[in-house]
Amino acid sequence: MKNPQDRHLTFEEFEELRNQSEDRLEYVNGVVYITPSPSTQHQRISMKLSAKLFSLLEGTDCVVIAAPYDIELSGNESDDVKIVVIPDLSVICDKKGFTKQKYVGVPDLIIEILSPSHQAHDLIFKTNLYQANGVKEYWIVNPILHHIMVYTLDDSNQYRLAANEKQGMVRSNIIEGFEVDVEKMFD
Repeated sequence: MKNPQDRHLTFEEFEELRNQSEDRLEYVNGVVYITPSPSTQHQRISMKLSAKLFSLLEGTDCVVIAAPYDIELSGNESDDVKIVVIPDLSVICDKKGFTKQKYVGVPDLIIEILSPSHQAHDLIFKTNLYQANGVKEYWIVNPILHHIMVYTLDDSNQYRLAANEKQGMVRSNIIEGFEVDVEKMFD
């Protein structure tokens, strides 16, 4: 099979490639993206956030799912557009989209932890992708700058920057009680 960057792949070709690969692959309407292996700091931050969310959501209708786990976004009205992403953390409150291997639907909250080689992808591309597909809240955690940004979908389905912090508390606007101390997140 050709290198994924050489041409657009069908969704079936993507699934075949993914089954043959050890890489973490994402797919957006014919284009395949390889996601880098996470650093130690990335994993520590992910575990802190995951533990906090797991504890908070236990016994509720919502669950937190950590990478690697495929999310097939279905918020775009076009059936022709196929999108499979692997967010670092996803909070899902509508459980009917779960299958054996993935979730088909739109998570309520997605958290991405930036890596040096993938910053533009998460800061620009994924922000636009998640907004277009109706992800209600998107957190970008930047371990390099010790910084957290939170985008919340407004009534016109546009992201509004709800938090942009290097210190103090950052709170979710959609997951009641979910808040993190920015400085402790990067200890």
